[in-house]
Amino acid sequence: MFSARSRGAGCAAGPPCVAGRVVADAGYGQMHSFRAAVADRGLDYVVAVRGDTSAHPGEAVPTAPEREGRMGAPRLPRYRGRARSLKDLVTAAGRGRLRRCIWRQGSKGSMAGRFIVMEVRPAGVAATKAAREGAGGRAGWDGVLPTETLIAEWPAHQDEPTDYWLTSLPADTALRQLVRMAKIRWRIQHDCRELKHGLGLDHFEGRTWRGWHHHVTLVTAAHAFLTLRRLDPRPTRRPDLLPGPPDPAGPAAVLDRRLPHLPPQHRGRFRPMFHPESAV
Repeated sequence: MFSARSRGAGCAAGPPCVAGRVVADAGYGQMHSFRAAVADRGLDYVVAVRGDTSAHPGEAVPTAPEREGRMGAPRLPRYRGRARSLKDLVTAAGRGRLRRCIWRQGSKGSMAGRFIVMEVRPAGVAATKAAREGAGGRAGWDGVLPTETLIAEWPAHQDEPTDYWLTSLPADTALRQLVRMAKIRWRIQHDCRELKHGLGLDHFEGRTWRGWHHHVTLVTAAHAFLTLRRLDPRPTRRPDLLPGPPDPAGPAAVLDRRLPHLPPQHRGRFRPMFHPESAV
């Protein structure tokens, strides 16, 4: 989880942060405590989750059961229906709510897919505990679980959705923006792989913080340089500084280079191992 040092650093630690928004895989996104910690720092997030994550529909409302008698504490409001998996919620919504989205241009053409966006209320022990503590305890909690926006991808050739994300961004956010944030994690992983295998980020063998800091700084600068070169619309070939057509290549000249003779005072100290005259 985020450490105390990362509170002031914003996105300096933990999963990558893109324009004030944290993106992460299901290893982080599955933990409700992680999503709550990101929200507490005033950051939005788009994190992957598993399809078996339990949640209530966004329109679900808790109700308080009737109190029986005058003894005992009043019962807390609760959701009448059982929490369902994200997979079941998306499947129940149906294919009719799917929207096609092109989120960017790839090397082989447009990258497109079919997505559904809906509001859900993540459930479970961690979510319930966090909501109760946020309301000041059991007496002040109205039983309402916070809403999050669910993004699910459902390819046309699949019988069920394949990928799920939860985000703190509102559900009326442009679909292309939501999908780009959900998919950008793969580009970040590609950059990390390039840093490690192409530029030697994991080749550091020192033992000091200063050495590690210098190594990471140089690797990052090299990666930034290569990225700018890839994005440069100008040709990468260096211009020819000599005007006119190039001269035709001629036959290779024979290199006839002779070493200068040693001074007389040094001739007795060194014995040559090879005499050119002896090879004739």
